[in-house]
Amino acid sequence: MTSHEIDYRIYGEEMQYVEIELDPQEGVVAESGSFMMMDDGIKMETIFGDGSKKDEGFLGKILGAGKRILTGESLFMTAFYNDLNGKRNVSFASPYPGKIIPIDLTEFNGKFICQKDAFLCAAKGVSIGVEFSKKLGRGLFGGEGFIMQKLEGDGMAFVHAGGTTAKKELKSGETLRVDTGCIIGFTQGINYDIEFVGGIKNTVFGGEGLFFAKLQGPGTVYIQSLPFSRLAGRVLASLPKGGNSKGEGSILGGLGNLLDGDNKF
Repeated sequence: MTSHEIDYRIYGEEMQYVEIELDPQEGVVAESGSFMMMDDGIKMETIFGDGSKKDEGFLGKILGAGKRILTGESLFMTAFYNDLNGKRNVSFASPYPGKIIPIDLTEFNGKFICQKDAFLCAAKGVSIGVEFSKKLGRGLFGGEGFIMQKLEGDGMAFVHAGGTTAKKELKSGETLRVDTGCIIGFTQGINYDIEFVGGIKNTVFGGEGLFFAKLQGPGTVYIQSLPFSRLAGRVLASLPKGGNSKGEGSILGGLGNLLDGDNKF
């Protein structure tokens, strides 16, 4: 194997974290900001890109890391190594409520494609790159699904998803239509495209967006019930106008504002 062989355990229900067990000299790479805790003896190192290709040269590292900017990620990642003789643990947490999904790349022919913000961490040696759409329609209307990340190698990787997750096995020619933000990821055999919803009433009054993703088998698809964009949109929509956060529009809340003098007459 070119990737480090790691053991892991996932804890929690709604707000999960994954604990990675590292043997001596084993390592794991993670996105900045996902670190939770680690045992004594773990060495932390900031690296350019994912560090999976040591012989690609400085220019290659620049180009590889530069592509990560298009996915909204940092140029740098963090690597954690076990420098001691015994086993040591390091843990990474989900950024919002949902599930952590372990992806064994050996089961998916060495490649898995996921949403640009889904990657959490992976065994050292797994390549974290960018999967560009080859169709103009996806680029113009795909939204979150236009630029995706690709995880390549023969090790373990971990992605996170919002809400409840579903795993769909699509047979050859079988089609699944999904909201673009609800896609976590899929295997390389899946044909991915964007379709117009159609119908004037659906377009004007549907409230579900003008486009959805069409996924055609064969392959495996992972779906999430609560993409972060939808969660953030609901939070922003619920904020009271004018920055007043008390009461949330309730009668008791309005009464409280009267008592504390916030309302002026």
